[in-house]
Amino acid sequence: MNETTLVLLAILVPLIGVVPIVLADRLPNLREAFSLITAGLLFAVVFSLWRLVDQGARPEVVVGEMLPGLPIAFSVEPLGMLFALIASFLWIVTTIYAIGYMRGHHEKHQTRFYAFFAVAIASTMGIALAGNMLTLFIFYEALTISTFPLVTHAGTEQAKRAGRLYLGLLLGTSIVFQLLAIIATWIIAGTLTFADGGILAGKASDTVVAVLFAIYVFGIGKIAIMPFHRWLPAAMVAPTPVSALLHAVAVVKAGVFTVVKVTVYVFGVDLLVGIDGAVWLQWLAAFTIIAASIVALTKDNLKARLAYSTISQLSYVVLATAVLAPQSVMGAALHIAAHAFGKITLFFAAGAIMVASHKTEVSQLAGIGRRMPWTMTAFAIGALSMIGVPPTAGFVSKWYILQGALDAGQIVAVATVVISTLLNAGYFLPIVYAAFFRKETADGHHHEHGEAPWPSVLALVVTATGTVILFLAPGAMLELAGAVIGRS
Repeated sequence: MNETTLVLLAILVPLIGVVPIVLADRLPNLREAFSLITAGLLFAVVFSLWRLVDQGARPEVVVGEMLPGLPIAFSVEPLGMLFALIASFLWIVTTIYAIGYMRGHHEKHQTRFYAFFAVAIASTMGIALAGNMLTLFIFYEALTISTFPLVTHAGTEQAKRAGRLYLGLLLGTSIVFQLLAIIATWIIAGTLTFADGGILAGKASDTVVAVLFAIYVFGIGKIAIMPFHRWLPAAMVAPTPVSALLHAVAVVKAGVFTVVKVTVYVFGVDLLVGIDGAVWLQWLAAFTIIAASIVALTKDNLKARLAYSTISQLSYVVLATAVLAPQSVMGAALHIAAHAFGKITLFFAAGAIMVASHKTEVSQLAGIGRRMPWTMTAFAIGALSMIGVPPTAGFVSKWYILQGALDAGQIVAVATVVISTLLNAGYFLPIVYAAFFRKETADGHHHEHGEAPWPSVLALVVTATGTVILFLAPGAMLELAGAVIGRS
């Protein structure tokens, strides 16, 4: 199979898979089989692309032109390859989890869920493999729109309010800021095609470049940087597999991926270093990290605590990128992978707890580790990765972020990582301690339960294991992240 076909299949396979999923509406087993088969096929395609990239290839495909010089184009490079590998693999695992969760929780409209999930993954592949800013923007918006029915899945008034906030903030920031920045880039540079070293050097004054960078950052609402973060905790009304999609697989990862992509391939690290164009972003990211961590400490609802943890963790990627040191940018790319596996494990565990025990609050989890040992052990591994403790992937990415910040003499970034690590421990470790070492208390809930349905447990064990494997054998991840800064 040639390079062009593989690139196009990475976009088309999930979309083609929607058809049999919808046609099998009245046959749940067949519908879920189609979803799993589609996810497996996509990963096989992406894995084949990775093999080509690993051998030095950079596949490119031009689909057509919207306007002269503005093509819809795809180009496979290391950062996009890393994102595509994570998203395609975790789609398989999330589908397995969803089978247990959606059935165990007796969710309605399951066919709609699987269909829009597939469309969202297709949009994610488009973002990951975009060859220019126009193509990325089109799929970025498609991802927002395709996840809206997932956020509002429950159909309640609360879900509809959350959906309006979700759509309003994400479309609002992208249309008002990001689209403006893209148009300005086209006018200034005469191209939107991503290039090593960026496309803006020597094309505009330092002030214009700095302002344009700020407009881009605020236009990428999916990074949930304050004050454009409220959509993320509001979206927690969605089913847990959707939360996993939002927080680990696609939506927020599309945001931080776009920040790194714009920094490296539109502006260029050297250009921003030369004008101190990202210093302000360090301070904003630092504030978001610390503030969100403090809010997380106050949340008793488990999914709400995880939501604010996500806001904090996303800004690690933004902070690392804003440091503009080679090691920190590499750490930003690594944290996309580390956070994906760690946070999806935590959300899987939260959903499993709700399905098995109907508990949703942190204060209700005393002793639950003895009834759900697999789930809570996986939760503990995910928590350790968020804190950044060996032997988990979070340690690897934080190590590179800290090393880059120290090399660049960025004390604010160093202090932020250290303080937030302590805060992370403060809102995660008490949950783990209570689950395994405190006595179960009667709280009105039915206690005669064990683990959640086995597909859900299998999925969270796989992602927790992946979190450890990325620490023990990080070779492929390090190679792709290194290639982003020219260190393959």
